[in-house]
Amino acid sequence: MPRRAPLIPAAKAKLLGGKRGLIVGIANENSIAWGCARAFRALGTDLAVTYLNDKAKKHVDPLAEALEAEIVMPLDVGTPGQMESVFERIGKEWGTLDFLVHSIAFSPKEALQGRVVDVSRDGFLATMDVSCWSFIRMAHLAEPLMTKGGSLFTMTYYGSQRVVSNYNIMGVAKAALESAVRYLAAELGPKGIRVHAISPGPLATRAASGITEFDKLLDKARGKAPARSLVTIDDVGVATAFLAHDAARLITGETLYVDGGYHIVD
Repeated sequence: MPRRAPLIPAAKAKLLGGKRGLIVGIANENSIAWGCARAFRALGTDLAVTYLNDKAKKHVDPLAEALEAEIVMPLDVGTPGQMESVFERIGKEWGTLDFLVHSIAFSPKEALQGRVVDVSRDGFLATMDVSCWSFIRMAHLAEPLMTKGGSLFTMTYYGSQRVVSNYNIMGVAKAALESAVRYLAAELGPKGIRVHAISPGPLATRAASGITEFDKLLDKARGKAPARSLVTIDDVGVATAFLAHDAARLITGETLYVDGGYHIVD
């Protein structure tokens, strides 16, 4: 297969110049959020980024520096007040926000690796809290900052629509997340705020490492996708950044598959 050219060359045309956005979910250089951040930065945006905790900070700091991120803050959505602190600082320093990328999900090991029918109440609530409700809450906090409209993005997966082996309760959470995207798009659309779920094909990220037999899922995707290629974080980043451009102003409420066509083949 011919080698693909870089998706994000040194951009001379800053197609998103002047826009400011928050990227949530960078853990390391393999993160989908990192691919999104690189794409947005290459297209001229100013960025704020978050890191989960002190342990993650050492991995995120050099990436934030490479992005010339103007705001770098801790954000554990399970810690009361941290989400509010991030948006308060953005409000004080920037006054407005043009886009948000929410690229976080979590499920306790026993919930993720067990049957859906056996999931505990606590496991279900923890999964939904981080993987779905946190996006709704961020949309609420972003809304007053998007005075001239904006774009909200979250990450989902094909397991929301089909039963994928070992995806289990996360598939339920992603289905709820995609539904939330549609409702948020309807509610915020009159203010010029667009809302999308991005659905990449399987990617070897830290989050994916918790899924049993994930390597088999990667092999299946590589052989099944019409493009016969696995998606990269740069593929996801460029597609996401496109939807933040004014040229996509009448596209909202969508689940965009970036998977080489994997989802269309039985």
